[in-house]
Amino acid sequence: MQMSKSTGRHPEATVASIGKSLQSGHEAYLRRDWADAYRLLSRADATAPLGAENLQMLAEAAYLIGHVDEYLRALDRAYHGYLHRGECLRAARCAFWIGLCLLLQGETGPATGWSGRARRLIERNGPDCVERGYLRLPLAEQSLMAADSQAAYDTAVSAVEIGERFGEPDLIACARHLQGRSLILQGRVTEGLALLDEAMVAVVAGELSPIMTGLIYCSVIDSCQQIYAFGRAREWTSALARWCADQPQLANFTGICRVRRAEILQLQGAWPDAIEEARLACGQFSEQAKHLVGAGFYQQAEVQRLRGDFEAAEEAYQAASGRGYEPQPGLALLRLAQGRADIAAAAIRRVVASAKTDQLQRTRLLPAYVEIVLTMGAIEEAQSACRELDELARTYDTEVLRAIADQSRGAVKLVEGNAGAALELLRSAFHVWEQVEAPYPAARARELIGLACRALGDMDGAGLELEAARVAFERLGAVPDLARVDALKKRSSPAQLHGLTRRELQVLRLIAAGKTNKVIAAKLFVSQRTVDRHVSNLFGKLNVPSRTAATSYAYTHKLI
Repeated sequence: MQMSKSTGRHPEATVASIGKSLQSGHEAYLRRDWADAYRLLSRADATAPLGAENLQMLAEAAYLIGHVDEYLRALDRAYHGYLHRGECLRAARCAFWIGLCLLLQGETGPATGWSGRARRLIERNGPDCVERGYLRLPLAEQSLMAADSQAAYDTAVSAVEIGERFGEPDLIACARHLQGRSLILQGRVTEGLALLDEAMVAVVAGELSPIMTGLIYCSVIDSCQQIYAFGRAREWTSALARWCADQPQLANFTGICRVRRAEILQLQGAWPDAIEEARLACGQFSEQAKHLVGAGFYQQAEVQRLRGDFEAAEEAYQAASGRGYEPQPGLALLRLAQGRADIAAAAIRRVVASAKTDQLQRTRLLPAYVEIVLTMGAIEEAQSACRELDELARTYDTEVLRAIADQSRGAVKLVEGNAGAALELLRSAFHVWEQVEAPYPAARARELIGLACRALGDMDGAGLELEAARVAFERLGAVPDLARVDALKKRSSPAQLHGLTRRELQVLRLIAAGKTNKVIAAKLFVSQRTVDRHVSNLFGKLNVPSRTAATSYAYTHKLI
């Protein structure tokens, strides 16, 4: 009997082996054992090339275990297989998925080329087909990337209509969530979140294909994080974690889930767990997913910076940057913590200037910008940034973004010498941080509240607030913040007063609270002439020309 030249085995045995691998691969695929499905289908393909349908299964398994290049190659082969058989619409569906994957990886040119291929194939088969709806999805995504939210919305609406006409759950859910993202960009947050929630009903119910399920999970969670809808972000991240846990061999979306969990754990103050989740995430992404690995390193760096492990934070920010992930504003805040305020200011000014059209990105940059330029004494810059943050908080109208804007404005009001207004803003921010269970920003708010109380002459209130902030920082392990608050509490000793007497310091704090010399004299039970002399002396000692400059100096050097 003739033997097979390629394997040295009987042809019947080879066929049986291929059949067994294929059957086992199909079974593994149905069980959602993606790594096993990929291994078995690849083995069958190595013996005899798979048909288009089996190549699609191989591609999906490859994507879900993080082998994106293998996914694209298998889909390319499936595309040509369907084309060879004259099945143009199925080939167009493969072309759509290739184009979408490339678009999400930032390869716009090749993505557009594959979408063009799909469009030409669809045009051969008449206008009324569900694939025409799928091709609207990357168009809507590109409009969102270009900040053209109305075009994205209109395109997504037409995709939903096609999906509903053909009863296509993947298309309907994806288009609905694109509608939601479009509305959020327009500032119609409540309506946008409702559409995201509607899309997530199909996701959580298991009505969608695995890849579409993962893509929508990640996109919706990212949208919630961008507008600080932390409650929803926590809910959907927990749901994503359960979905990933049900598929132990899943890798692609598991890594993204870990990054999101790291962000949430950091906010909740579980910093060791946050670092561990981010570290594990970095190990679950393939080399092709460099940007996502960068996100994992950035999350590690953020917690390391807050804990005072500056060397490790520096390395992690560099690792993030090396993979194409923007290390700001974290790196600029690291430089500020290292006492290199000029470098921090240059960096934050650059990234804020480069993000002129991305409003959601600016909500993340501007709070750091305010903190850094205030340290540099650039009060007008900080005031301008606060006005923009206020406008963004009104546009997106979420509680947490309002708290961020209030806290930044409160810090500026302190420097301006309006401690009363600062106190009102800071207390409002603190209550929000307590409600969302975010201990670190809550502690930062309490520290500023303590400074406002001190500026108003309420030394008991200042002591209580600073001690509460100190306890919170100690519990978190926020070493730099702990050291700063300890220094603030000790800064009543003559050696720490920058040459001022205790009475001059008292006058300076009242100036910072916006009091006139006449009011200060009444509060201290001295003559106005005596106060005039104290003011003149402290201006000379601090080398400042005005009350505003004295207030700025006092805030910057933690004298209030």
